[in-house]
Amino acid sequence: MSLPLVRLTQLDLLRGFVAVGRCMSITRAAEELCLTQSAVSRQIRQLEAQLGTPLFVRGHRSIHFTPAGEQLFRSADAALLQLQEALGRTATALAQPVTITASVGVAGLWLLPRLGRLHARHPDIDVRVAASNRLFEHPARDGIDLAIRYCPPQGAPAGAVRLFEERLAPVAHPSLALSALDSSAALADVCLLEFDRAETPWLHWQPWLAARGLGEARPRAVLRFNQYDQVIQAALAGQGVALGRTGLVAGMLADGRLAALTEPAVPDGCQHAYWLWQPGAPAPAVQAVADWIIAEAATGPGC
Repeated sequence: MSLPLVRLTQLDLLRGFVAVGRCMSITRAAEELCLTQSAVSRQIRQLEAQLGTPLFVRGHRSIHFTPAGEQLFRSADAALLQLQEALGRTATALAQPVTITASVGVAGLWLLPRLGRLHARHPDIDVRVAASNRLFEHPARDGIDLAIRYCPPQGAPAGAVRLFEERLAPVAHPSLALSALDSSAALADVCLLEFDRAETPWLHWQPWLAARGLGEARPRAVLRFNQYDQVIQAALAGQGVALGRTGLVAGMLADGRLAALTEPAVPDGCQHAYWLWQPGAPAPAVQAVADWIIAEAATGPGC
């Protein structure tokens, strides 16, 4: 007959009993449990008193099970061993870092500046950022827990959560003292910083200028970069004007490191947005990080 759960008050005493039974020594059991020898002896005596039967036969320098003690040890040792293994597996799973993949630009400009807030909210969760422009076809197989994807709605994986849309505005360092970029004369004095990526033409200067009747205007110079974070670093250094993806650089706009020259707008021909995809099972730590990312995106694009 099993005891009701409410009467299982001897679990800590059982731990001491099993430790003694495994080494057949109160002294060694006390060392393993980081207790004194007298404390372990008290645990054994208290358990025997609660059960109403002796569990050990104590000799001069030896200890042996009584029949009741041996029967209890077989069950308790197996149960505690199973519990140790289960807790060990859980602890190992929790200790694994949550791996997030994002493009180099998204990781550097949007994710990394926010990681301090994540650590403040979840100090026990380790995070690994895998910044890569490579599209992981099987993220879970590659050890990816969360993926921030930049794609149109039809390209978003099933179950992905939309974080925010793409919006653009020309941005420059305040030291350039630019207030607008609305004429051929204004363009003739500036260097344009170009994100040289054919797959996203809406992030190029020519379509943006053409949509505003400035397709024939010529800037003083053009600097081209194959990574978007390089474009923004060049803008921060005062080297020219970039097409700012305001979802990624709003923190820099808010603290004055960059100044927007127009109101942000969705670029013509762009259906892309930023999506969060959780390809694997929702482990607690992964779900906590996913919820944090969604909350960060919901509070606005700024840092």
